[in-house]
Amino acid sequence: MASADQRPPSGTWRQQLYDIIFRADTPAGRAFDVVLIIAILTSILTVMLDSIAWVRASYAPVLVAVEWGFTLLFTVEYGLRLICVRRPLRYATSFFGVVDLLAVLPTYLSLLFVGSQYFLVVRVLRLLRIFRILKLAEYLQQADVLRRALQASRQKISVFLLTVLTIVTIVGALMYLIEGESSGFTDIPTSMYWAIVTLTTVGYGDIAPQTPLGKMLASLLMLMGYGVIAVPTGIVTIELTRASQTPPSNQTPSSNQSCPTCGATAHDNDAAHCKYCGTRLVG
Repeated sequence: MASADQRPPSGTWRQQLYDIIFRADTPAGRAFDVVLIIAILTSILTVMLDSIAWVRASYAPVLVAVEWGFTLLFTVEYGLRLICVRRPLRYATSFFGVVDLLAVLPTYLSLLFVGSQYFLVVRVLRLLRIFRILKLAEYLQQADVLRRALQASRQKISVFLLTVLTIVTIVGALMYLIEGESSGFTDIPTSMYWAIVTLTTVGYGDIAPQTPLGKMLASLLMLMGYGVIAVPTGIVTIELTRASQTPPSNQTPSSNQSCPTCGATAHDNDAAHCKYCGTRLVG
């Protein structure tokens, strides 16, 4: 674990910058986060408007200028985050660090690859900070319940998906033999695609069986599709019920303070060190 002497000296500009950027329990930090969220929402709206043909044709220069303005703003913000944390590399490789980088990278890549700027919608992931800013502890607790339920059901769902994949492979091969290329089943992968579309009850209709035997097999697959929907739903529902009735081992309320090294949040109020990297939290 990091020792207390690794903390930036109180009153230094790095400490003050950290308090503004990473701490939402101060007036300056809260104001910074609110402005940041407004900027994120506005930038996402700009990207969406740029994808509309008539808007792009009429306001292309304005949209480009606005987007580059937000990109430069987020680039400076990303640099400031790296400056004020103790271990920049650890923060850069953390979840929010990667998201912050992806929030600015597509604009620069658009200079080399046309259209890559539309990947800027990844900025929506930065809105996850709203849980820390608004101190929505109840939502964080419910998110933990959902996480534990999905984690507990992952083995059952994995076995189920493997079974579904086996069925799709077998049915796809049978349909390829029954219908053949004349009905659009040109190969086994295409037939497997049809089986997935049919089994999940999507039913695009771009490929359809023509022979009586093919239609019979398709009907059985359609009926089986109801089970495909019901089984994973039931598994997750049971695990959600168990997770809701079984509280986590630590019921200490969560703090909205960020780790000065890796930027992680949701620490316990009485925590002295980050639960993810061991750094001593700033008091």
